[in-house]
Amino acid sequence: MDMEYRRLGNAGLKVSVLSFGSWVTFHNQLGHDSALECMQAAWDAGVNFFDNAEVYAGGKSETIMGRALRELGWPRASYVISTKLYWGLRDGPNTRNTLNRKYLMQGIDGSLKRLGLDHVDLLFCHRPDPETPVEETVWAMSDIVASGKALYWGTSEWPADAIEEAYRIAERYRIRKPVTEQPQYNLLWRDRVEREYAPLYDQHGMGTTVWSPLASGALTGKYLNGIPEGSRAALPGYEWLRDLITSPDNHAQAKRVLDLAEELGCTPAQLAIAWCAKNPRVSTVITGASRVEQVRENMGALEVLPRLTGEILARLESTG
Repeated sequence: MDMEYRRLGNAGLKVSVLSFGSWVTFHNQLGHDSALECMQAAWDAGVNFFDNAEVYAGGKSETIMGRALRELGWPRASYVISTKLYWGLRDGPNTRNTLNRKYLMQGIDGSLKRLGLDHVDLLFCHRPDPETPVEETVWAMSDIVASGKALYWGTSEWPADAIEEAYRIAERYRIRKPVTEQPQYNLLWRDRVEREYAPLYDQHGMGTTVWSPLASGALTGKYLNGIPEGSRAALPGYEWLRDLITSPDNHAQAKRVLDLAEELGCTPAQLAIAWCAKNPRVSTVITGASRVEQVRENMGALEVLPRLTGEILARLESTG
């Protein structure tokens, strides 16, 4: 099945409904050659959006993706690249966990250097910063877009009231508004996308580039019998994931995904990704992979998407 392309909310930019992100995998699990192979497989399936962030692997993820892009030689106009700023790469009062103007204006230059690009298509504020006025952040992001170093900007995991404030500020000063939010969204984590952000879609035309459709693998069923060696949940720093996958309720949801996937003749990953993409408020579902076979499997969600009837969705979303 051919890739579907959706507008990023009210923006004119179109992104593939399935996209490819480098979180966790690049450098930590994928070296240069493997990353290039995965990006090519995603591209071959019609993916045009590749997601990254300054903090991923301490900047190495951007470096790996940038080198891969140079070697792959795709026309710059044919793909969409994002990165995100907030966490920072070095200690200091203006270089860690901030969205102040100084950090943002310098942070974008570092990301572009690592990526080897003169601009990114999307620049995200990776988390909210309660210590910096939203007005300062909106002005800085608007100025970065005005400079041509980013074409659009958005937020990631911001509360709805802060996003609403950002829109009001941008409208008041007639500067560049955010166009998208990047929240977690999956069968175990639905409230923010489906309820908290609901007013933002109609009032502001906000798009979404959702992440973790598999709940970091919890929905594939691979953790039902414990944590396999070498899996993401076994990595240092992912204790939160180990807590997530030991929840009885989450095990029950994973079992429903497994059973329905078997019935539909697809993999649990394909079903979980297709479920996310079925939501019309989702502009693109960011997929990840630690090997090229996973990329190809994930792209098979396109075949499952039209088969998600109301009855299948009701059974999948059942809490009974």
